[in-house]
Amino acid sequence: MFVTLHYDYVPDVATRRAPFREAHLAIAREWHAQGKLRLAGAYDPPTGGALFVFEVASPAEVEAFVATDPYVKNGVVTGHRIRPWNVVIGG
Repeated sequence: MFVTLHYDYVPDVATRRAPFREAHLAIAREWHAQGKLRLAGAYDPPTGGALFVFEVASPAEVEAFVATDPYVKNGVVTGHRIRPWNVVIGG
């Protein structure tokens, strides 16, 4: 199943994420290498948040990603939403 993850960021995200960026990207790359994270990136400008598209067995796996993300652990993310996504075209 496809599941989207939406992040809301602090207003000064570019500054606040810097110390945690490499660790955050390492986790995302790991999930991508496993085939679970299909696409990910911040909006332009990044103060608008970020979007991740996962292909996983259940939304609980995405919760596990969130729980380990250094951006979440260190307050760069102020909120998140996980939504199952019914893909109609593509995929």
